[in-house]
Amino acid sequence: MISIYKTASFFILLVLSNIVNAEPVAVLTLQSALDIAVRDNPSLAQIQARSEAMAAIPSQVGTLADPVISFNALNLPVDTFDTRQENMTQLQGGISQAIPFFGKLALREQAATYQAEAATFDVTEARFRLLRDVKKIWWALFYLDRALEIIIVNQNLLRQFVQIAQTKYEVGEGLQQDVLLAQLELSKLLDTEIRLTGAIDKAKAQMNALLNLAANHPFKIPEKAQEDLPTLQAESQLFKQAENYRAILASRRVSINAAQSRLDLAKKNFFPDFKVGAFYGGRDNTLAGRERADFLSLKLSMNVPIFAATKQQKEVDQRSKELLQQRYALQDQWNNVRAEISSAYSDFHQSKNQTVLFKSGIIPQARQTVASMLAGYQVNKVDFLNLVRSQITLYNYETQYWQALTQANQDLAQLTAMVGKEEIYE
Repeated sequence: MISIYKTASFFILLVLSNIVNAEPVAVLTLQSALDIAVRDNPSLAQIQARSEAMAAIPSQVGTLADPVISFNALNLPVDTFDTRQENMTQLQGGISQAIPFFGKLALREQAATYQAEAATFDVTEARFRLLRDVKKIWWALFYLDRALEIIIVNQNLLRQFVQIAQTKYEVGEGLQQDVLLAQLELSKLLDTEIRLTGAIDKAKAQMNALLNLAANHPFKIPEKAQEDLPTLQAESQLFKQAENYRAILASRRVSINAAQSRLDLAKKNFFPDFKVGAFYGGRDNTLAGRERADFLSLKLSMNVPIFAATKQQKEVDQRSKELLQQRYALQDQWNNVRAEISSAYSDFHQSKNQTVLFKSGIIPQARQTVASMLAGYQVNKVDFLNLVRSQITLYNYETQYWQALTQANQDLAQLTAMVGKEEIYE
C-alpha cells in the first residue's frame, strides 16, 4: 500500500513539474501578427524577389550588344599553308558592333522600366492583401474564442438548471421532462464546443501558414480587443483615395505605358539595324625580300525589312491590340475596385449597426429576461421550457454580437485593402 502511495505521489509530482516547466503560450496580438507576416511571409517575399529581378532588366535591354572580336586567316593556300606564298594571304583581326536604329534601345529600356515599376506596385498590392488575410483570420480566431467562452459559461448555467430541475423533481415540484430537456440542451452545447474547437485549430493552422510558422505552432489570441468601431469617410471619398492609392490600378496604368512603348518600338522595326566593323590584315613581309603593306578593311551592313507586310506590320498590329487590352484591363479593374469598395462599405455599416443594437439593446434585455425567468421558475411561476429557451436565446445573442463585431472588423480589413490606404476614417 505504501509503495502505491509513493508511486502515485511520484506521478503527481511529475505532472506538476511538467506544468511548472512548460513554456507559456505566446499571445499573438493583431499588430504582432501583421508585423510577422510582412517580415516572414514567403508569398510576399517571392513577389518582392520578382520585383527586384525585374528592376535589373532595363539596363540590360537598353545597352548595346557586346562587340564581336574576330581573328581570321584570309586567302591561305591549302597546298602549303604558307603565309608567304601568296600576295593576298593575311592574318586578320577585327572588331564589329551591332547598332540598332536610333531610338530602339531607349524604347526597349523604357518598356522594361515600366514593367519593373508595375512589379513594385504588385508588391504593394500583395502586401495589402496579406494584411487583409491576416486581419480576417485573427478576428475569426477572436470570435471563435469568445464563442467558446460563452458556450462554457452556458454549459455551467445549464448544469445549474439541471441541478435545480433535479432537486424540484425529487421533492415533487418539478417534472422529469424538465431534467431531460436541460440535459439535451447541455449536450447540444457540448457538440457546438467540439465544432468550435475544430474550427479554432483550422484557423490557427491558416494563421501559422501566413506567418511562415509550423502548422501546429502554439499561440493564443488576447481575451480583449477594441470594440469601438470607427466612422468611415464618405463612399465617394473612398473612391477618390482608391484612384490615387490602390496599387493594382497604378500597376495597370504603368502597364499601359509599357504597352505603348512596345508599340512605338514595333513601329521602329520598319527601319533597319546596322552592323559596323573594322578589320586589320597583316601580311608576311619576307616574300621576295620586299615589304608588303598591310590591309585595313571597314564594314557596314544592315538588314532590309522586305517582308514588312507579314512581319513588321503584324507586330505593330499585335502591339496595338495589346495596348487596347491593357486599357480595357484598367477600366475593368477600376469597375471591380469600386464594386468591392461599395460592397465592403455596405457590409461594414450593416455589421456596425448590428453590433450597436446587440450591445446596447438586445443583450441587456435578454439578460434581464433570463434573470426574471429564473426567479419566476424558482417560485413555480415560469415553466422550465421557457427558462431554458430564454437562456439559449441569450447565448445566441451574445454569440451574434461577437460575430457582428468580428464581421465589421473583417469588412474594415477588406475595405482597407480595396482602397489601398490605411487611413480611411473620418
